Amino acid sequence: MLRLVQLIHPTQGRRLAVVEEPNLRLIANYPSVLAIAQAAIADGRKIQDLINDGAVTLDYDPVYLGQSEWSLLPAFDHPTAPERCFVTGTGLTHKASADNRQSMHGEATQLTDSMKMYRIGLEGGRPAAGQIGASPEWFYKGTGRILRAPNEPLDVPNHGYDGGEEAEIGGCYLIGPDGAPYRVGLAQANEFSDHILEAQNYLYLAQSKLRACSLGPELVVDANFTDVPGQAMIRRGDEIIWSAPLSSGERVMCHTLENLEHHHFKHAEHRRPGDAHVHFFGADMFSFKDRLKLQDGDVMDIHFDGFGRALRNPIRIDRSRPMLVKAKLL
Repeated sequence: MLRLVQLIHPTQGRRLAVVEEPNLRLIANYPSVLAIAQAAIADGRKIQDLINDGAVTLDYDPVYLGQSEWSLLPAFDHPTAPERCFVTGTGLTHKASADNRQSMHGEATQLTDSMKMYRIGLEGGRPAAGQIGASPEWFYKGTGRILRAPNEPLDVPNHGYDGGEEAEIGGCYLIGPDGAPYRVGLAQANEFSDHILEAQNYLYLAQSKLRACSLGPELVVDANFTDVPGQAMIRRGDEIIWSAPLSSGERVMCHTLENLEHHHFKHAEHRRPGDAHVHFFGADMFSFKDRLKLQDGDVMDIHFDGFGRALRNPIRIDRSRPMLVKAKLL
């Protein structure tokens, strides 16, 4: 599988590189994943066919650890127009996620809407080839302006109650000139949301998702999404204060990838030529299940097998006093 990273340098600007452990090999002609994906669509070729034999290599470790002039960027974005990258997702695709939501919003004997939605997926989320299956839960997070790179903090705004990791795989897409969606690749993601807000009332779910999120460090082109085990950890200083195994991929989900993609891109407004999309496929496990409240500076560590190096982000909490936002009359 081809693994790509996006980099930026204070004087050399953006570059795209191929992961060749323990090095990164810079690609000469394309400064971003979006650029090489656009070229592949225009030429009717695969991204792999456009990778040149660049001679410049970088030591991956200093870049990954934040000890280089080169910095990692999100694994996929819209470099020139971040407002044309739409960040969305589907929830309740994994049994553990449905159980966690059930515990948040209802008694053990009460069948909540969360569990009902999961059962809808179990019954109809894996249609026969060429058929349309049941619709999953869908949510909106924001535009590409909320995407954060590995090592960048994920912020809890001053009006937020909490911030917590949601370890997922995210699909990265580009809409071609013909209005067709193209899957560019898959990447590890921290979908990050406000679970305390959501737990107050299920109808706060939409607001709880309007938070920053992270993607990367590597985009995997032609990734295998059948069975994707992994692990999530929370570090506080030198101590691991929480960890859990992860299971993602179609084998453990109630929807097929094709069905999730259909129900996102069936909307004509999601097929505007030139737009980019980052779409999360749902979480299996998160620390809020154990009612862990993350503190300022805690580091969220997410790793899925086959998706490259772990995605790490600290949490940063804005403790300033919220101020009333008033609309001005015209």
